[in-house]
Amino acid sequence: MTKPLTVGITGGIGGGKSTFARLLRERGYHVYDTDAAAKRLQNEDAGIRRKLMEKFGEQIYTAEGLNRKLLAEEVFAQPRLLKWLNGVVHPVVEQDFQQWKAGYSHERLLFVESAILYESGFDKLVDKVVLVTASEEIRIGRVMKRDGISQEAAKQRMANQLPENVKVAKANIVIYNESKTALSDNLEAVLGQLKASL
Repeated sequence: MTKPLTVGITGGIGGGKSTFARLLRERGYHVYDTDAAAKRLQNEDAGIRRKLMEKFGEQIYTAEGLNRKLLAEEVFAQPRLLKWLNGVVHPVVEQDFQQWKAGYSHERLLFVESAILYESGFDKLVDKVVLVTASEEIRIGRVMKRDGISQEAAKQRMANQLPENVKVAKANIVIYNESKTALSDNLEAVLGQLKASL
């Protein structure tokens, strides 16, 4: 029995990766969301909880779970701490993904949505990569509108991610999501390309 073709979906903030993943789910495809998994595991995994409390103190968790605002204040100003946090969380997410994938071994196509596919090393776990992107101007506009933040804040968030041109060079398929219908228009073509490589 052949194993599923596992496809990474990535792209910088405001590119449209999550919308593309939603369209795939609507079509009945299974998509593993690494960001949602990381958030869930930061609350559920005893090992992660212990390490975060040792590093940042008991107050990093409240009765509701991880205090994300406090954690963000701690790590985003210090690249060293962010790297440490990723080193704690990413291996657990990878393990969770492998378990998830094992449950869908009968599928022909599986997808993984990850904003930091390359930065986290998750690209080594997929067979192909689809990059969803748009011009920087469009992406900044979308992020400002979506999150209600300034242009400066949107640019700062983008600066934390791998530059788009590097991702374009690495990806197998690139979707330029410049218009409202670009993703749905490209969906069939992308699925066709992926199925042809099975």
